Amino acid sequence: MRRLFTGVLASTIAVALVTAAIEFLKPHVPVLSLGVLYIFAVLPIAVAYGLPLAIVVSTASMLAFNWFHLPPVHTFTLADSENWFALAVYLGTAVVVSELAARSRRRAAAAEQRERESSFLARLATDLLRGRSLNEELPAIAGRAAEVLGVDRAEIELGAGGRHGPGDVPYPLEVAGRTVGAIYTPADPNAAAQRRFLPALAALLAVAVDRDRLERDALEAETLRRSDLVKTALLRAVSHDLRSPLTGIRTAIGALHNDTLQLSDGDRSELLDTIEVDSERLSRLVGDLLDLSRLEAGSAAPARELWALDDIVREAVDALGARDRVEITGESPLVEVDAAQVQRVLANLIENAIAFSPPDARVLVRITATRKEAIVRIVDQGQGLPESELERVFEPFYRRSSESTGGAGLGLAIARGFAAANGGRVWAESRPEQGATFALALPVVEAPVELPA
Repeated sequence: MRRLFTGVLASTIAVALVTAAIEFLKPHVPVLSLGVLYIFAVLPIAVAYGLPLAIVVSTASMLAFNWFHLPPVHTFTLADSENWFALAVYLGTAVVVSELAARSRRRAAAAEQRERESSFLARLATDLLRGRSLNEELPAIAGRAAEVLGVDRAEIELGAGGRHGPGDVPYPLEVAGRTVGAIYTPADPNAAAQRRFLPALAALLAVAVDRDRLERDALEAETLRRSDLVKTALLRAVSHDLRSPLTGIRTAIGALHNDTLQLSDGDRSELLDTIEVDSERLSRLVGDLLDLSRLEAGSAAPARELWALDDIVREAVDALGARDRVEITGESPLVEVDAAQVQRVLANLIENAIAFSPPDARVLVRITATRKEAIVRIVDQGQGLPESELERVFEPFYRRSSESTGGAGLGLAIARGFAAANGGRVWAESRPEQGATFALALPVVEAPVELPA
C-alpha cells in the first residue's frame, strides 16, 4: 500500500512537472512537438514502479496535454481532428516505452536475483567443502536463504519433522527423489527463485549431509581400528613384556625355595638381583600403562609452577643416574609447567637416546629459546630414523625397526602426551647417516622484572 501511494504521488509530480515545462516552452516550439516530453514522465515511473502505473501515467499525460495545451484548452474536445492522431501516437509511444522500460527493469531484477542465488550457492559450497559442520552452519544458511528468497526469515530442518515457527509454510528440499528436509518461511517466496534456488540448495545440503555421515562412519571405523590396534598391542605387551619379568621372578623364587639345589652366596645374590630387576621392569611397565590410560582419558591435569628449564633437565638426568652419559648445554629460559610431568618427558627422551647410542658415546642435550618457545633437543649417537618412522615412533606399543632394547614401546607416546598436557609438543628429527634428535618445545614465560625499592 505504501509503495502504491508513493508511486501515485511520484506520477502526479512527474506529469505536473512536464506539463509546466511544456507551458514554458510553448511560445518557442510548436505545441504538437512538445507532447513527446511526457516520455520523461512515463519512463522513470515505468522503471521504478512497473508497467501498470506507467500506462496510467501515459493516459494521464495525454489527457493533461489535451486539457492544458491543445485548442480548445481546458476541455477534452479538439478543434483539429489531426490532433487526435497526434495524441494516439503519443499515447502508443508512451505505452511502448513503458513496456520496454518495465521489461528492462524486470530483466535487471531477474539478473540480480540470479546473481544473489549463484553467489549464495557458491559461497555455501565453498564453506561446506572446507569441512565446516552443517549443524553449526544451518542457522546462518537459513538466514542467507531468506534474503535470496525475499522473505523476512527462514528456518531449515533436515530430515522429517521438527520444530518451526507458528504459521510458517513448509517448502520441501528434494533432489533426485530424495527429501533432504524442508525450509519454512512466513510468506510465499519469489516463485521463479523458488523453482531455481530450492533444488540447488537441496543438492548442496544433500552432499553436506552425506559428507557428515561419511565422516562419522570414517571416524568410527578409525576409532575401531585404533582400538583393535591398542588391544592387539596390549595383548602383545601382556603376553611378552609382562610375562617375561614374571617368568624371571617366578624362576628365581623357585630356585631360592628349592632345597635340593646347592646355591652359593653369589648364586643367591644373582637370583635376588634378577627378582629386583624384573620387579622394577614390571612395575615400570604397569606404571606406563596407567599413565597412558590417564593421558588418553584426559585426566592428567598438570600442576603448573614457574621453573628454569635447565633445572628440570638436570633433575631428569640425575633421576636416570646418567650424568656421565649426558652433556647439557644452552640457555635457561623460564617455563610454567608441571615439573614432574616434564621431567618424565625428558627422562623418557634421554633414556631412549642413551639406549640407541653406543655404550661409550655421550648424548647431547641442547637448550635453546625463541621469543615464544623454549626447545630442548636430545641428540643420540645411533643410526638415526628413516623418514617413515619419524611420527610412528610416538604411537603406543610401536617399536623401531632396528630396536633391540627392551621396553613395550610406551615411553615416547607417554612423553608426547605429557608434553601436550603442559602446552608443549614433541617431535623427532633425523638426517641420513646421523643420530636421531628428539625435541621438546614448551611455551616461554618472561622473567619478572624486579623494580628497585
